Amino acid sequence: MYRLCTEYLEPGMVLAKNLNGTDGSVLFAAGQELDAEHIATLRDMGVEQVFIRVPGNLPDPEFLDSLAVNHARRFYFYVDADNPAMEALFNASARRTRAALDQGWLIPCADELMARNVEHLSDLFHKDAGLPQDIVDHENELASFPDVYFRIKEVLDSPTSSANDVARVVESDVALSAKLLKLVNSPFYGLSATVDSVARAISLVGANELSNLALGITAINFFKDIPRELMDMQTFWRHSLSCGIFARLVASRIPGLPPDRFFTAGLLHDAGRLIVFKNLPYASVEAMLFARHNMLPLVVAERRVLGYDHAEVAWALLNSWKFPETLTAAIAFHHAPDLSPQPRDAAVVQLADNLAHAAAVSEGGTYVLPGQEQEATALLGLDTGVLGKLMDIHDRSMAELSSVFLR
Repeated sequence: MYRLCTEYLEPGMVLAKNLNGTDGSVLFAAGQELDAEHIATLRDMGVEQVFIRVPGNLPDPEFLDSLAVNHARRFYFYVDADNPAMEALFNASARRTRAALDQGWLIPCADELMARNVEHLSDLFHKDAGLPQDIVDHENELASFPDVYFRIKEVLDSPTSSANDVARVVESDVALSAKLLKLVNSPFYGLSATVDSVARAISLVGANELSNLALGITAINFFKDIPRELMDMQTFWRHSLSCGIFARLVASRIPGLPPDRFFTAGLLHDAGRLIVFKNLPYASVEAMLFARHNMLPLVVAERRVLGYDHAEVAWALLNSWKFPETLTAAIAFHHAPDLSPQPRDAAVVQLADNLAHAAAVSEGGTYVLPGQEQEATALLGLDTGVLGKLMDIHDRSMAELSSVFLR
């Protein structure tokens, strides 16, 4: 038998176990062949899942193929189906879901993807009153960005400073320098020799790029105290790390783009969302539920519920922290590359975000892909056939880098 969520039931399927009511009576007996009316009744009753009979104790391959495709399709309702890149991502998601089913993975039911109860939380702003800049100003009053980044930036901005000056600032933060060395020594970087000092890392990676990496790492420490009931931070940072990996992989295949800057941009692409979470928990949950119930990208739901989205908050936040302009633009316009002063940079992060969502489809992903316009995809000049291969590289890199960023 096979556990199946009621939203996936189809006429002709046969129950493998009795389905009992709250009083213990049998509502549907094992062996009942379900028709459309039975399925509607189960859904109306709020039954989340049932066990269905499969021949030979194993699901039929065609059934699993159909299940994988149908599950993946739910996440692609919003994308441009004529965009070859989105078609490639859909095929990869379906393939990965099919492989996960073969390993015994069970597709989560709709209720499992909903946000948790946050009735005890309160918003600091009314939805119609707190604009992005108001929220950022309030956040900056409570906590300042880690000082080490500004000291690094001060050294970089000085015409008389050297790589050794950068190294001394980074090494003054033991935790930061340890993470940077773990990162550059990971197989993801593919360096031929072990890097045992920050100065050596700078000579191989570059002072500006290492500083961008330091920025990404220190920013993670800023975003603390997000209520666990509202957001599983492990899940949030897994998506962020996934996007960072994809952004670096995509950028590395485009001549003239510095991959490490895009790793940081991907890592911080949803930073604005965390600020909204902290200040508007009720409204954040409303947006999440609206996105799930209407099969919309979360960014679209934010605009409907809040009147703005997390990218606008990120623009205000990163400007207040005096982030490098190129990095700020790549993050703030990753849902609208056509509005960016550097549209190709934003398009890299946008594609990476879609890749991260696509990779999560077979792991219990929560939100549909935001999609990408064909014009933005064309800016990158990528062969869409490479996207499926990037997912395989991404999986290995996630395993490698999770120990650096998620512990």
